[in-house]
Amino acid sequence: MGSDAPHIHKKSNTALLVIDMINDLEFPGGEDLLPYASKAADRINDLKQRANEQGIPVIYVNDNYGRWQSDFREIYEACADESKRGSDITKKMKPLDEDYFVLKPQFSAFFATPLELLLDHLETKNLIMTGVSGDKCIHFSANDAYMRAYNLYIPSDCMASDEEENNKLTLELMKNVNGADTTPSAELSLEEINRR
Repeated sequence: MGSDAPHIHKKSNTALLVIDMINDLEFPGGEDLLPYASKAADRINDLKQRANEQGIPVIYVNDNYGRWQSDFREIYEACADESKRGSDITKKMKPLDEDYFVLKPQFSAFFATPLELLLDHLETKNLIMTGVSGDKCIHFSANDAYMRAYNLYIPSDCMASDEEENNKLTLELMKNVNGADTTPSAELSLEEINRR
């Protein structure tokens, strides 16, 4: 890909983060998470389409599953395998060629990743966070984003945890402590957010 590819130089006040939705769900609690993640995936895909229409970049931030020699495509193929519990969600969430991706070794999207460098390059100050699991990876990522002074939007219907009550409590915590806007995705005005 040449350096004149249009999305390389694109600047945007806002970015949509899709966290850990490329996922095999082959872990304790994965079966409980599955129905909530599937429902969230539908809403995230709707939001992704609207983001694409507004020129808002989409950044997939995904666990590297301890596979330090893998790249994002290999992880996608492994998670999309029909034998994996998360196969259908992974296929539903398949990235577009113009989407960005960042691999992470731990819960937070920022810890030991180039995410902050990418956001600086894009001149982004508003983050819309979506994905799984809400009470772990989204929560840790929101804390790190808050400490970096990003404006946070975490649509309540675009985040899933393995227990619905934990998900609700985490949303309330991020709203009250991190100042996150938890308005459901259909009610979010991306155009208005991107003007901020």
